[in-house]
Amino acid sequence: MLIKGMEVGSFAANCYMLACEETREGVLIDPGAEAAQILAMVKEANVNITYIINTHGHFDHTGANEDVRKALGVPLLIHEADGELYSNPTESLTIFSRHETLAQADRFLQDGQQLHVGKLTVTVIATPGHTKGSICLQVEDSLFSGDTLFAGSIGRTDLPGGSFDEIIPSIMEKLLTLPSHTVVYPGHGPQTTIGEEIEHNPFLR
Repeated sequence: MLIKGMEVGSFAANCYMLACEETREGVLIDPGAEAAQILAMVKEANVNITYIINTHGHFDHTGANEDVRKALGVPLLIHEADGELYSNPTESLTIFSRHETLAQADRFLQDGQQLHVGKLTVTVIATPGHTKGSICLQVEDSLFSGDTLFAGSIGRTDLPGGSFDEIIPSIMEKLLTLPSHTVVYPGHGPQTTIGEEIEHNPFLR
């Protein structure tokens, strides 16, 4: 499995490319800005992107959706509960960006859904709390946690659609039950592991 990431935009959001090394098929996760740099990363890795996936609908994770989708000609996927954020500048926080609205999704994802990318299986884990439709993506021993779980922290819940009462059960019941060696690739900041967060994350005690 090939994983590459880069920080994009003024909010330093992490955009990830995940690919099957054997088939060179892959997905892009959260292209929030700097489409040209993201596309250059894909080209350099010689990966055929089959999906663009947003972990949630905030503009710092979705701002380059349209440019990347046009260049690659692939569908854009998001959890159905965040679908409306694309057309709501206040809830998607697009009012803080140069965009008026965001590119609409081509398909909606549901909890437990599996996507096959080459010989990899990407499993959708619904983790409401940061937004109503926040998701994490599990692939083998890796978890792409969006803005649900960070190294030493959790996602904000004071934004529209956020809920502290939802994000804690999402993390405790769906993420911390994964194997402790699972590597977590968050939407901002450095990677961590489930074991590290169980032991050290002050929000999860």
